[in-house]
Amino acid sequence: MTGLIADIGGTNARFALTTPEGHWRDERVFRCADHAGLAAAAQAYLDGVLAPDEAPPTRAAACVAAPVTGDAVTLTNWREWSFSIEQTRKTLGLEAFTVVNDFVANALAVPRLGPGHVMDLGGGPGDPTAPIGVVGPGTGLGVAVLLPGTGQAIATEGGHVTLAATTPREAEVVAALQARFGHASAERAASGPGLLALAETLRALGGHDPVPGDTPARIMERSLNGTCPVCAEASALFYAFLGTMCGNLVLSAGAWGGLWLMGGILPRNPEALKASVFTERYAAKGRFRAQLEAVPRRLVLHPYPAFVGLTGLVAASA
Repeated sequence: MTGLIADIGGTNARFALTTPEGHWRDERVFRCADHAGLAAAAQAYLDGVLAPDEAPPTRAAACVAAPVTGDAVTLTNWREWSFSIEQTRKTLGLEAFTVVNDFVANALAVPRLGPGHVMDLGGGPGDPTAPIGVVGPGTGLGVAVLLPGTGQAIATEGGHVTLAATTPREAEVVAALQARFGHASAERAASGPGLLALAETLRALGGHDPVPGDTPARIMERSLNGTCPVCAEASALFYAFLGTMCGNLVLSAGAWGGLWLMGGILPRNPEALKASVFTERYAAKGRFRAQLEAVPRRLVLHPYPAFVGLTGLVAASA
C-alpha cells in the first residue's frame, strides 16, 4: 500500500510516499510560502511524483508543529496554513487522513528505529513498562511522552515550562531573558533561537553589542573550535538548561523507560553533547540521582525520525 506522509513545519513542508516494505520514496521539500495551503502543496507534490498510470494514495498521515486538539489545526509559526483535517481529506480524495503533533510522530518512531540510528548515552536497561520521554531542541523545543506497548504518544508543550536556574550565573541569565521575553521558557534557552538568545544575553551582560548576522550554527562552531569565550559559555548554558529540563521531565512523567533525544541540533554534534554538562545537570536531582542515572538515555541520529513515525501511522490506518 502506498501512502502519503508529510512533515509540516513553520517554513517548509516535507512530503514522501510510503512503500509496502514500510519505507518511503520520492521525498520532496516545499516552501510553505509558495503554496496557498496544505492541500495545494500536497496536490502539487503528488502531481510531480506520481507516474501517469499510478493511482494516488488513499491514506495519509501528517505531523505539524502545532497542537492538534480537533478538526481545526492552526500552525504555530505559519498561521496561513491553518486547515480543517476533514476538508483536506476530502479535497485530496483520501479515505483516511491522520494528523498529529510533530513530536508525537517523532516519539512513535522510537520503537521502530534500529541500532544504527541510535547512540547510547548511558544508563541501565530501564523499565519496559514505564513511559519514555522524547525531547528535541531545534527551531523550538519539542517534547512528547511515549506510552510503551500501546502505540500511542502524548503530545505536550513541555518546551514552554518555566526555565529553571540552579546557579547564580544562570539566575542572572534567566532574569535577563525574562526581562526580554516576559516569560523565560525552556525553549528560550534550549533551542536554536535559544542558543542565539543566550549568546546575545551574555554579550549584553558583559556590556557588548550582539554580533551582526550571528546564527546558532556559527555560535556552536565558534564554541567547538575555542575561538569565542561567549559562544563557549552560551553552549555550556544550552546543555545545562537542557539537562535540567530533561531531568524534570523524567521525574514528572515517570519516564523510567528511557529518555530519547533528537531534533535538529544534538545529532550534528554528538560528541559535544557527551562532553558537556548535560548528563550531570540531568541527574542533579538530589535523592533521585541514582534513579535518574539508571534511566537509559539515547540520541537519535536518524535524519527523519518523524517520517519513521508517520509511516507507521499510515500502515496502522489500513
